Amino acid sequence: MTTGFDRRTERGSDDPTTVRSVAVTVDDVVTALEAHQRADTPAVLRVTPPFAGRMRARLHVVGETGAGGGEDPTDAETGAIHLPPERFVDPAVPTVPTVDETEDDLRREGTYSVERHREFHEAAVESWREAVRSGLVDRVTVGSGDETHTVEVKYLGGERA
Repeated sequence: MTTGFDRRTERGSDDPTTVRSVAVTVDDVVTALEAHQRADTPAVLRVTPPFAGRMRARLHVVGETGAGGGEDPTDAETGAIHLPPERFVDPAVPTVPTVDETEDDLRREGTYSVERHREFHEAAVESWREAVRSGLVDRVTVGSGDETHTVEVKYLGGERA
């Protein structure tokens, strides 16, 4: 009797095309995206082998010797997949506001003070985080070049706006 279930994927594989869905926390996506945009930190969502149908992606900062960038590089040592956080968010979501941008906005209103700027900037960043939560996508592409496939994303914890 054939059930359509391959027992090899139950135990794990080194083949990333085995992955059908990725679970990730909302906070990990927001944090990785903010770190990448704000500090140019190579933060990714990392999926580590052995691969199975359902996998967990975790926040990971790529070291200087690790793979980085936006094309799903794998960690040569472990075979882990590094997914750029931008891939989990609708492209229409703006980038995280900078301190300079919020200062300019506040000065245009004509009511600048250091304390008001701090509060205004914090509110702008929190608004951006909510926009990210609202802009999370349900599917992401895994792989690069000719070897890509699309997987479902299951979000854990945190409130999806």
